[in-house]
Amino acid sequence: MIFEHYFDKEFELRYFEMNPMGLATPTIMLGLLEETAADHCYSINHCLFTLAEKNVGWVLVSGVLQMDRYPSYKEKITIRTWLSSYSSIKGYRENIIFDEKQNIIGRAKGLWVFFDIEKRRPIPIFDEIKEKWSYFSEASIDRNIKKKIDSVDVPDYTKQFIVNRFDTDMNKHVNNIRYLQWVIESIPEDIVDNYFLHKIDGRFIAEAQYGDTVLSLTKQLATDNSFVHTIKIEGSHRVCATATTLWKKY
Repeated sequence: MIFEHYFDKEFELRYFEMNPMGLATPTIMLGLLEETAADHCYSINHCLFTLAEKNVGWVLVSGVLQMDRYPSYKEKITIRTWLSSYSSIKGYRENIIFDEKQNIIGRAKGLWVFFDIEKRRPIPIFDEIKEKWSYFSEASIDRNIKKKIDSVDVPDYTKQFIVNRFDTDMNKHVNNIRYLQWVIESIPEDIVDNYFLHKIDGRFIAEAQYGDTVLSLTKQLATDNSFVHTIKIEGSHRVCATATTLWKKY
């Protein structure tokens, strides 16, 4: 792929971002992708904090992350990001993760909606953002992230969590990284200890609020080391998120 109109952000992996084997965790990779997107906003003078002062921001509604390997302690990586398509209220953000030798070690794609924080509804993207942001029509990964993922009705594994104050972000809803943490907590220990998360494909459906009790429901699929997940509010039919994961042996 010959790239054009992209934004690069370099990171050096730190000790607290490592798992016991000295590799970055999946939640850290999502955090670095989020930081890259935030810096891309900052580069066009639309800092997320400035947008928040206007009661607007970006909300992730679906996305996929695929890692062929996770970076190690002190390793330097580069995340390359660009927007591949827009509508009036949403855009697809593409990401490719390179190691120091420019080998591709990961890919990610997200569908983001421009959002009125107070009214809790999508609004048109500012024209200035669309004019200034990099745009390149190629996709980073071939995946339909709008396709519905059915929720789990009868789980094999269940975990319960309380939504704490620091689970929410500046848009006043549970951050998408927290959903990934809840998903991983409900994965069998043998999988988490001996396999790495190769791919997660997720849909964000409804908001969880501070004080809610949420259930992380996981069901094993027929394919080896693959699972389907649902995050829902306990005592209701409200599904907050669905996902599938695929794990590979270290």
